[in-house]
Amino acid sequence: MLLWFAGMSFVLVVAVFRDAALDERLVMAAAVLPAVLDLAFGGVRLLHTLAFSILLLTVVMVATVGRRALRRQLLALPIGAFMNLVLDGMWSSTELIAWPLGGLAFGEEQLPTLGRPWPLRLAMELVGLVALWWCVRRFRLLEPENRARFLRSGRLDRALIGPSGRS
Repeated sequence: MLLWFAGMSFVLVVAVFRDAALDERLVMAAAVLPAVLDLAFGGVRLLHTLAFSILLLTVVMVATVGRRALRRQLLALPIGAFMNLVLDGMWSSTELIAWPLGGLAFGEEQLPTLGRPWPLRLAMELVGLVALWWCVRRFRLLEPENRARFLRSGRLDRALIGPSGRS
């Protein structure tokens, strides 16, 4: 379920924040990473909890005091981690989303994505693929200048974000 997390986090974060300076590469990586790492460890763990996203946000804020440019870049990580929780439907598992309030054990719960029927998982991946393609087209990432900017910095052309975009 990589395309689902990458594509939908890209679309949703651009739509909500409308910030041309946000590193969308880091948003997508942080949205995908919990699924990949927790799958490697056999099930839902720390990365699928609200506590992890809050801890990551706290670490970014504390580690970047007085370093505004670095903070702006690294804030994409907790935003992506929060997007993973939303896109994985973690609110449906109150024990996990609220960990460690209900105890320290994670149990044997599998990733919510893997608990869905395969046709739904396939449909979600296709939606993610369409979302990524829409972003490529919408933000003109096939044009060399826009693609180079995106690959180098994760930034999009401010003129393509819309009137509320910031730099």
